[in-house]
Amino acid sequence: MKFEALRHRVKRAEQVVSIRANETQCNWFTLSQVWREGWTPLRIITVGMAGGFLAGKLEPGNARFHGARWLQMIGSASNLVASAQAAFASMQASEAADTAEEAADKVDEASETVAQASAAPAAPIARPAAPRANVTATLQAAQPQPAEAATDVSER
Repeated sequence: MKFEALRHRVKRAEQVVSIRANETQCNWFTLSQVWREGWTPLRIITVGMAGGFLAGKLEPGNARFHGARWLQMIGSASNLVASAQAAFASMQASEAADTAEEAADKVDEASETVAQASAAPAAPIARPAAPRANVTATLQAAQPQPAEAATDVSER
C-alpha cells in the first residue's frame, strides 16, 4: 500500500475517533442528567426500603449475607457514585471557567472597540496610531501594585 493511502486511512480513523468521542460525551451528559432527574425522593426511599427488606430476609437463613456487610457494601457503592459525580462536576466547572474566560475576553475586546469608537472625532483626522506600549502602560498604572493589592492600602 502506498504511503499516501496509509496517511489517508490514518486521517480518516482519527476523524472517526473524534466524532465518536463527541457522541460519547453527549450521550454521557444525557445519561447523567436523566439519572439525576430519575432519583426522586420517593424512589430513593422505595429503593432503601426494598434493600433493607432484602437484607433482613436474607440474613437469618444464610451466614454470607449479614446486615453489616450490606450496609458496608451500600456505603462503598454510594461513595463510588459520589466520587464519580464530583469528578464529573469538576470537569463541567473547568469547562464553564474556560467559557467564562472566553466571554470575558470578548467583553474586553468589545469595550475597547466601543471606547475607541466613542473617542474618535466626528470628522476623521489622519493621526498615527498610538503605540500599544503606551496603552499597556496606562492600564498598568491604573491597577494597584502587588503589595498594594495584598494589603488593601494604596500609596497613591
